[in-house]
Amino acid sequence: MAAPISYHKRLMREYKKLQEAPLDLITALPTPANIREWHYVIHGLTEEPYAGGYFHGKVVFPEQYPMKPPAIFMITPNGRFQVNTRICLSMSDYHPETWNPAWSVSTILQGLLSFMLEETATAGSMSTSHAERQKYAKASLLHNLRDAQFVELFPELTQEIKSILRQRHANRTRAEQSGTGSGSGRGTDAASNPGLGSVLAFVAALVAFVAVLHNVVSDAASQKAS
Repeated sequence: MAAPISYHKRLMREYKKLQEAPLDLITALPTPANIREWHYVIHGLTEEPYAGGYFHGKVVFPEQYPMKPPAIFMITPNGRFQVNTRICLSMSDYHPETWNPAWSVSTILQGLLSFMLEETATAGSMSTSHAERQKYAKASLLHNLRDAQFVELFPELTQEIKSILRQRHANRTRAEQSGTGSGSGRGTDAASNPGLGSVLAFVAALVAFVAVLHNVVSDAASQKAS
C-alpha cells in the first residue's frame, strides 16, 4: 500500500533541509526501509558530563504526522534517559495536546538536546551522578560500535569513533611503556649505566686501598711495639 502523501512528503522535505543545513551537535536521518523511523546521534559535546559521548536514539513518527507528534527514544546508555523507553516531552506523543504541526524534526531534536542538558525529571528520564554519566559517555563509543544498526546508518561516525578508540589505545600503550621505563630506571645497575659503573668501580678501588693501607699501618705498629 502506498504511503500517505502527507507525512511522506513532509519528512522527505525535512530530510532535504537537514542535508543542506545540518544541525549542530546532532546527526539525523530516516531508515532506508521506513521514512517514519528516524535515527539521530548527539555528539560533539565538549562539557561534562557528556563530553566525548555519542548518544544514539530514534524518533518514530505516526502516519498522521505532522498533525500528531512522534515517540522519542534513547538507545545508547547515557544516565539521563532510560534506554528504549518513550521519553515524555511537550513535543512527544506523551502530550498531543501541546503539539504544534509547525514543529519539525529539527525542532524536536534540538528540544531533546536542550532537555538532556537539564535536570528536569519526566517519564523516561533517570537520575544518576555526574561521575556515572561521564562513564556512560566514555563507554558510548564502544557500545555504538557493537550496535549493527548504528554502524549501518552512520558509517562516517563509525569511522570517527574507531579513530578515537585507536588513539585512546595508543595513548594508553605509551603511558604504560613510559611507566615501565621509569620503573626499570629506578632499578638499573652498573651494567645498564656506564657512568654509574665507573663511579662504583672507583669507590670500590678506594675502599680496597684504604683497607690495604690500614693493614700495613697495623703491621708496622705491631713490629715496632715488639
